Amino acid sequence: MSDIAVRVQNLSKQYRIGEAQARYKTLRESLVSTAKRLVPSNLKASTRVPETTIWALNDVSFEIHQGEVVGIIGRNGAGKSTLLKVLAHITTPTKGRVEIHGRVGSLLEVGTGFHNELTGRENIYLNGAILGMKKAEIERKFDEIVDFAEIEKFLDTPVKHYSSGMYMRLAFAVAAHLEPEILLVDEVLAVGDAEFQKKCLGKMGDVSKEGRTVLFVSHNMAAIQKLCKSIILLNAGKVNFLGQPETGIRHYITLDITPGKGFYDFNSASTHRIGSIPIIRNIRLLDDAGNLKHSFLSGDKLIIEFIVEPIVPLSVPQFGIGFDDVISGRVFSVTTFSSNVLLSPLNRRAKVICQIDELPLAPGSYLLSLSAGTNESLVMDSLDYAVSIEVEPSDVYGNGRLYGPTHGRVLVRSKWEKYD
Repeated sequence: MSDIAVRVQNLSKQYRIGEAQARYKTLRESLVSTAKRLVPSNLKASTRVPETTIWALNDVSFEIHQGEVVGIIGRNGAGKSTLLKVLAHITTPTKGRVEIHGRVGSLLEVGTGFHNELTGRENIYLNGAILGMKKAEIERKFDEIVDFAEIEKFLDTPVKHYSSGMYMRLAFAVAAHLEPEILLVDEVLAVGDAEFQKKCLGKMGDVSKEGRTVLFVSHNMAAIQKLCKSIILLNAGKVNFLGQPETGIRHYITLDITPGKGFYDFNSASTHRIGSIPIIRNIRLLDDAGNLKHSFLSGDKLIIEFIVEPIVPLSVPQFGIGFDDVISGRVFSVTTFSSNVLLSPLNRRAKVICQIDELPLAPGSYLLSLSAGTNESLVMDSLDYAVSIEVEPSDVYGNGRLYGPTHGRVLVRSKWEKYD
């Protein structure tokens, strides 16, 4: 008997590009839509193409054995969520074949499968019924689900009154505890506090030890490496890598990132987050002498120059830069908000400069994510993993020693005294 849990053969999914059918929009969607209409034609992103269709998945093939925990990684728009939706039978493929051997439980969005008018208790039974479980099976797991989700006080409250955190806790608890043979999880760690995220990882580990299969989409490379035995790296709808996590993650670092010798042009970048208004045009990485560089020493001065073209005036512009280690995630961030300096209003093309006097990073490869918005916490443009830099060892403490990554990812100066 075959031990294949999931078999995908030449899978492709095509979507038509264009205006979606009319529906009610949120206030945020209306604001973003209005802002986009204000963009002069000469400033619109050059990524717009005349084609009327896009292949979210293109000739994807792989096999997953029973009991495997497989991470699915890739940049925004790579096809990760589309793949899980096809596997969960939420959407149908355009071409190809999918074989699923086992009962599937999925958590693809917050509260997938929940009915807003029903209570938490009723939704637990509803989801169990959708999975094909008998009432006795659901009741056997009921207390464990409620305990994990930590929503006992609100169990008989309609879930439309739940916070996003409560929604996610209950949704994950239901998906993981109702004993699906195959569990599909999409970015569960994007919502919730650190303790909840730890519980989720632990539960997915328990599920795998019970011999059940897990497909896990995440941008958290540390979680992927800890939990998964293999990974699938998607890029532009195709399988770019299939194999060991560490090798695949290293490959993911440089995917679609050109070192550029310190200069990065974002006019045609694919790293603009979906829904962003592209106002960050390019960025330069400079040393203390003003030279373009891609590689810096620990403790070096790092100067980051943005060229920004706002489409509407920003009375109090805000910018942020996140420094990520490819394995462990965010190392630190620098923002205008935390600098106690207010930038002057921004209403035309301008240069914005961020200076880090002593780069506190240990040697290694790092990715920079960028964001631009306003003091009203509205992020207009966001680029994930848009820039890569290399940090080389140096005598950062002036004691004649070179400090490597074994001392941690951040190098911090300290003062010591002794009292008798």
